[in-house]
Amino acid sequence: MREIILDIETTGLDHKEGHRVIEIGCIELNSKEVGASYHQYINPSKILTDDNIKIHGITNEYLIDKPHFDEIADDFLTFVKDSAIIAHNASFDIGFLNYELEKLSKPKIVKERVIDTIKIARQRFPGQQVSLDALIKKLKINTLINRDQHGALKDAKLLTDVYLELQGINQIGLDLGEISEKITLASEPNYSSVVLTKEETEAHKEFIKSKIPNSNWAKMLKNYE
Repeated sequence: MREIILDIETTGLDHKEGHRVIEIGCIELNSKEVGASYHQYINPSKILTDDNIKIHGITNEYLIDKPHFDEIADDFLTFVKDSAIIAHNASFDIGFLNYELEKLSKPKIVKERVIDTIKIARQRFPGQQVSLDALIKKLKINTLINRDQHGALKDAKLLTDVYLELQGINQIGLDLGEISEKITLASEPNYSSVVLTKEETEAHKEFIKSKIPNSNWAKMLKNYE
């Protein structure tokens, strides 16, 4: 079974007010095994406010030369195919994406294929906080990723770990070296908090090798060595 863990960043909270998608991050799961990823920044043809930039750290200057949504829509749809979509507070992400797709007369993501991890988490933790940060703490997710600022790909990575834990599958971390390369914004030094250092990446790899040598993640590391 193929599933896509998805997260987006936007210019604001409501697409009905003209806000747009500025980043998409996806991670593929094949029968709960991590596969390929998709990551794209998007020029929204809209000026971001300072308050919005504080949330994700993505600036107007950084997005100015990025493709518009109509230029990446087909690549995005090709990646997700007809797979199930897993998102946290899915109505937000899917609402924005369907708004963009509908404007281009592209096929929308139907609700029947969407799984909202908030609903799963509320069943497991009734009456408790089920934000992504809260679930990382509750489920004792071991991560070195800094969430001082949001980011679609890094949040998709964290949601992958949360989703697997909610499914009763204990798998610690993706290949953080590869993920950190994809979320590095070399031209924007203000993004340094998003990227794992080489030392942090190596330390996490050593943790996987020594503490969970028989895990899927340890096998994945061997394939990259």
